[in-house]
Amino acid sequence: MSEIVGFVGMSHSPFATMTPPSGPGEPGGAFVADAARVATAVQALAPDAVVVVGPDHFHGNFYDVMPPFVLGVEEVVAFGDFGTTAGPLPVASALAWSVRDGLAASGFDVSLSYSLTVDHGVVQGYEMATGGTTVPLVPLVVNTAGPPLPDLRRCVALGRALGAAIRGSADAGRVLVVASGGLSHWLPPNDPRDPAVVGARRESVIHGRRDVHAVAAAREPRVRAMGGDPGARVNAAWDAWFLDRLAAGDAGAVAALGDAALEEQAGSGGHEVRAWLIGQVAVGRPLVWTSYEPVPEWITGMGIGTTFPVG
Repeated sequence: MSEIVGFVGMSHSPFATMTPPSGPGEPGGAFVADAARVATAVQALAPDAVVVVGPDHFHGNFYDVMPPFVLGVEEVVAFGDFGTTAGPLPVASALAWSVRDGLAASGFDVSLSYSLTVDHGVVQGYEMATGGTTVPLVPLVVNTAGPPLPDLRRCVALGRALGAAIRGSADAGRVLVVASGGLSHWLPPNDPRDPAVVGARRESVIHGRRDVHAVAAAREPRVRAMGGDPGARVNAAWDAWFLDRLAAGDAGAVAALGDAALEEQAGSGGHEVRAWLIGQVAVGRPLVWTSYEPVPEWITGMGIGTTFPVG
């Protein structure tokens, strides 16, 4: 039987790797320093594997086929977007198959990938929480970018099933669960039904798989142009509420908001907190340590939460 040794929830942002802070007083400096403290604490936990729950930003999944959940079981390759690590990542395949079987037994027929591409939505949190890319991972990609999205309550139920599947794995070992996403941030729409998503942009979210690197190259300058504005919208009050709810072990209160209220308070990018709900419920323990820095220059409220002490 596997043992779950803890949970780390961590915001991600392209600007954390594109425009990293030069010191603690720079935007994002507190977040980066606290992420390093978390990595030190994780090293002391000595996990044998990491289950990483996070989104994709139209680098691996497109509207030609948009699955709500995808589990990588064999080959996992980091796309390398926005300065994040690129190339093959180590995979805990035996644990991944145990997770798949356990989820299926609980009524979750997640999509399966023998060759999964993950972007900064998975890689940045994995890398920051573990201090590198050497601990074998099991990636669970959650659709948070392309409506219709998996129901928030369904994500909570998936978290329960995920925790049971990890603990029931015959691949005995120490497992850390990492969730990457959020907190509040406002992004341009991606829904092909939206009248604002037209022309080349609509084509890219539906057919981007045909030439994913060209699509990514066209997107990156637009993303870069969004950064650096100290007046960009971040809802620090909502972010504090969210962290407080997980510190109380009350993921249900977040799920009860529903999509419309969540997006109103935390923006379209706030849908990424689905990853936190899944991961924290899987571990089944409240947050005992949190860190938060609103970084409008990165267009995101940058939060961290763990179920274990951080020195």
